Amino acid sequence: MKPIISIEYCPKCGWLLRAAYMAQELLTTFTDEIKGVTLIPSEIGGTFVVTSGERIIFDRKTAKRFPEIKELKQLVRDEVSPEKDLGHSDRK
Repeated sequence: MKPIISIEYCPKCGWLLRAAYMAQELLTTFTDEIKGVTLIPSEIGGTFVVTSGERIIFDRKTAKRFPEIKELKQLVRDEVSPEKDLGHSDRK
C-alpha cells in the first residue's frame, strides 16, 4: 500500500503556501510511490512537521529550520522508495 505524506503547518505563521509548494513538489516527484499528500493546519504555533504514517520525516522545531526542497525529497525518497533516483535533486 502506498503511503500518504502529511505536512502539518502553522496557519497563524502564514506557512500554508510553503506547505502547499512542498506538497506539489512531492506529488510531482513521487507520482508512483505515494498515495497523496495531506495538509494539516496545526493548532500549535510554529509547527511544520512532515510525516509518513507515524514516522516523522522532518520537524522544523527539532531542526531549527525549514527543509530545502531538495533535502525534503531525499528524506521522503529514503522513506518511501530508497532505490528511486532523484536525478539532479539527488545526493552527489
